[in-house]
Amino acid sequence: MSSQLPLIAGLVLGTMMMAGPASADALKDEIAPTGKLRVAIAIRVDLGKEMAAQLGVPVEYVVHNNPGQITDAASKGTWDVTFLPKDPERETKMSFGPLYEVADATYIVKAGSTAVDFQTLDQPGMKVAAVNNTTTMRGAVAHLKNAKVTGYQTYDEIFGLLKSGEIDAFALSRDQLNAMAKNIPGTRVLDETFKQTVTAVAVPLNHPLAAAFAARFMTDATTNGTLRKAYDNNGMKDNPIRTQTK
Repeated sequence: MSSQLPLIAGLVLGTMMMAGPASADALKDEIAPTGKLRVAIAIRVDLGKEMAAQLGVPVEYVVHNNPGQITDAASKGTWDVTFLPKDPERETKMSFGPLYEVADATYIVKAGSTAVDFQTLDQPGMKVAAVNNTTTMRGAVAHLKNAKVTGYQTYDEIFGLLKSGEIDAFALSRDQLNAMAKNIPGTRVLDETFKQTVTAVAVPLNHPLAAAFAARFMTDATTNGTLRKAYDNNGMKDNPIRTQTK
């Protein structure tokens, strides 16, 4: 589905140009039925704002504690577009566009931990945290055979547990964990990678015009500087844009 969306987007936008305002209104009716583009976010803001500007509608941010909550709300009509890590479970609940971010998932271990790699971390009694109902949590549960993986609602909650030493490790993307390590002295990000997570724009199922527009938007954003600007504005100036998995 995702590999076909850029082509579909081009066809739909070409039809819109020929058909005029009626088709444009059909897109707005589907992707912004309330008159606003409701962007479900956990951390993404800039991209939603730019997409709303292209549509010519106001943006409304529908805030959730984590991506799992956004996924659970996909069929409830409370949001119109979102930006989420893509996995088979989520593909049953929403339509994804092209990838715009590839991240390596690993673990950060608490200060003073004896764990130096995956083998020494994956031991009975080790407590590993992840954000509840996320792609990374599902990956960590599959990866670790002996350590116990527990889901929590927010990143901030887990940050506090790691800082106080109440958990042994936290599973997340390497870039985010490297930033966390700077704020919790003594913690260490493990060198190995247990999963690559891929992030893409998404809309609820059965919204073909919305899916096509969102796909075209992200294809353009990766080449016209919009995505780079969003990274830079959110403290990610050193992060390269990765659209392909290894």
